[in-house]
Formats: sequence, structure tokens, C-alpha cells
Amino acid sequence: MNNKIYIIAPFLAIALFYAGNFVKFSVPALDVEKLRAGSANKLEEQIAPSKGVNLSVEWGNLGARMIEAGIIDAEKFENLYAGRGGLDDEMKKILYGTDNKDLIITRENSGFLLNVFWALGLGNKNTILEKGPMRPAAEVEPKRVERPSQQRTGIEGQRTAQRNGNIGTGTDRFASTGGWTMAQGNTMNHYSAHQFIKLTPEQQRLVEDVSKNIYRPCCNNPTHFPDCNHGMAMLGFLELMASQNAGEEEMYRVALVVNSYWFPETYSAIAQFLQMKGFDWRKTEPKDLLGYNFSSASSYQQVLSELKPVNQGDGGSCGV
Repeated sequence: MNNKIYIIAPFLAIALFYAGNFVKFSVPALDVEKLRAGSANKLEEQIAPSKGVNLSVEWGNLGARMIEAGIIDAEKFENLYAGRGGLDDEMKKILYGTDNKDLIITRENSGFLLNVFWALGLGNKNTILEKGPMRPAAEVEPKRVERPSQQRTGIEGQRTAQRNGNIGTGTDRFASTGGWTMAQGNTMNHYSAHQFIKLTPEQQRLVEDVSKNIYRPCCNNPTHFPDCNHGMAMLGFLELMASQNAGEEEMYRVALVVNSYWFPETYSAIAQFLQMKGFDWRKTEPKDLLGYNFSSASSYQQVLSELKPVNQGDGGSCGV
């Protein structure tokens, strides 16, 4: 029996060799880019779901009140969005309605909510604006102007605006103040000027504590220093949540949702980075993800440096 096997084996090997040369085997190739794109899409769906997320805060008549106060000029706002396809019915309800219930953020309305939250944070009276990091620059009387610059945040942008005579040297030099061109009259006349939201001392302390630990990847400053539109918008949103008795844990959780819709590419990259390190985005504390080590501009660049190849989008714009 064994002798037969030894005799047959060489002939079998030769037969297989020739068969391999004449028969073409079809093995499907892996589309690596397709697999990578599918993974990225799955992460994005986790981070900023296409169906939207209920923010669990009632908007009420805040849009109408901001229009009445002048921090939002309805005509300017409508004209801005006329060039973007116009405001849909839900956006108009948020802007003009008086009985809005829970806000729902989606990929389609995230930019709109960014702008209305920006107006809220800028116009609502709060000691963070009056005594916080925004204030020292205002101790020198700023040059008041009717058409603030729309320059992006950053020292060079501020210097360019000053050279052009569009912006002063005080609090109105920041992107969050000088960049808001949707107000009636001088934007700085509305700075921390309206009592849209009134907080208890406990709620104010909560906003101050949380705002010091929420960063945005467009700069290295926390929400407590709202020198760009994202920071000012997040400040307004934190005030809104606190006024409706949200706790610290909930504030961080929902703030991460909002930041993720404003910077979807950023947080998709962070989620990929965590995955690469063996961690699950969904199980990571929102407070940690929003802190300096992940959400600041410097730390985000470090995250990107470990992801190759990376798709560096422009993130969220710091203009209206």
C-alpha cells in the first residue's frame, strides 16, 4: 500500500503543476478603499446619525425673542439663507415660532443651529462674557463699527481686520463678536445685553465648570473663552441646558452630540484613533472626549498624525 502511494505521489504533483498552469482560478480581490470607506461611514453614523438626535431641550420662543431684541436681524438672516437654498419650515419655526418643543439636530440643520446658538450665547447676559477671558481685552475702549469683520478667528485674521479698519482692539475683535454680522446695528450693543435665559447661582456655577472643559478643534480655547462662533454657540447651548435643569453628565453627553455634528470629520477621526488603540467610541466618557486631550486643535493634530492616510477636511467654519 505504502509503495503505491510513493509511486503515485510524484505523478500527482506533476499533474497538479500542469493543471495550475492551464486552469485559471478566480479569487476575488479585496477592495481595501471600499472597506475603509465602509468603516468610516459606520463610524460617522455612530457619531452623527443621519436620522438626527433629540437634544432634550425646549426652544420655546427664543428665536422670536432674539429677533425682537435685535441680536438677530430677520431680514439679514433670511437673505443669508436665501443663497443656501432658503430656510425650511422647521428652521422658520425655530426662528419665528413661540411654542417650540425639543430641538432635534441633524446633518442638514446643524449649521443653522450653530448660528442661532451663536446669537443666543452672544446676546444672553452672563458673567462669563462680562468677567471671563473675553473681558480683559475690552478694558481698552474698543473702536465701535457698524460692519464688523467676518475674518476667521486667529491672530493674523485679527491683525488683517484691524489694518482694514473693520474691527477694534477690544472684545469686538474676536471672531465670535466681530464675525456676527446678523444683528441690528452694532453687534457689541447686544453683547451680554439681553436676559434671554436666567440662571440660578447653582446653574451658573455648573455652566462655568462644564464650559471650562469643553474644547473645539478649531482652536485651543475652551467654551469658557468663547472667542469663535463654535465656542459662543456652545456657551449659549450650555446655558439653555442648565436653565432646564440638565445635570453635569447630561450636559457633557449632549454637548458631545452637538460638537460631533459641527465637526463630523474631526470626531470620526478621533473615533478611528480610539478604535486603533483598542477603545470603543461609544464607551468613552464624553467629558474626556470633549476635553483638551482630544478636542483641542493641538491634540486633534496629534490624533491626525497617527492616522495614515488621513482625510483632513476643513471642519467647521468660524463664520456665519
